[in-house]
Amino acid sequence: MITSNHNSKIKLVRALLSRARDRREAGAFAVEGVRLVEEAVDSNWPMRFVLFDESLSERGMSKVESLLSQGVDVEEVSTSVMKAMSETENPQGILAVLNEFQLPIPESSNFILIPDQIRDPGNLGTLLRSAAATGVQAVLVPPETTDAFAPKVLRSAMGAHFKLPIHSMNWDKISEIIKLAGLQVLVADMDGQSCWDIDLRQPVALVVGNEAEGASESALGLASGKISIPMSGITESLNAGVAGSVLMFEVVRQRNRR
Repeated sequence: MITSNHNSKIKLVRALLSRARDRREAGAFAVEGVRLVEEAVDSNWPMRFVLFDESLSERGMSKVESLLSQGVDVEEVSTSVMKAMSETENPQGILAVLNEFQLPIPESSNFILIPDQIRDPGNLGTLLRSAAATGVQAVLVPPETTDAFAPKVLRSAMGAHFKLPIHSMNWDKISEIIKLAGLQVLVADMDGQSCWDIDLRQPVALVVGNEAEGASESALGLASGKISIPMSGITESLNAGVAGSVLMFEVVRQRNRR
């Protein structure tokens, strides 16, 4: 059992949970909780090691026993160590360190999300969760957006990371992918054309910027047009997570319409 916060595994976990730079340098990230560990296992995501403590639920212990039988490096830690390294107020008693791994972008993509300048982890996580639910084929993350593998993003996305190709890249690479796929680029903007009046059955890359600054100049330079959500209430705008989700589900609605 690990009882010291100075253990090398514990130090790595704390670094991965704290800083994007450490995640990049280590080529790894950490997930907490039974649900996310299960999602990672079910997706056959490459694992480095798993840590658990005595507070782990019966459901979680069943997963630990399964991992041990598969030869995964699993180790028990004291509850004080788990609490010290956890990002949550009430740790669920299990944490896994996973290798950085990117699902491939489909060659014939017709539905891509670009979260542009999204700096709030909760909003980015919401967008990723909705992207997984609506069949988005890839998420292209530009440099101005928060790290997609930050702890709060992972928790908000609820396992979407293990189902979606999520690729961080510069705008030149994003432009190249868009042109190869022949996508129209639509930027979410309150002054844009209503999403009800735009044909979203065509191949599309949807750009969602943050509420304060909107889309970047780089995104606007690629745009085929702007798209908005009609609102009949007194609210002027929606947060990026909600707005992007509404637009993604409008794509689904139109494509499933008979």
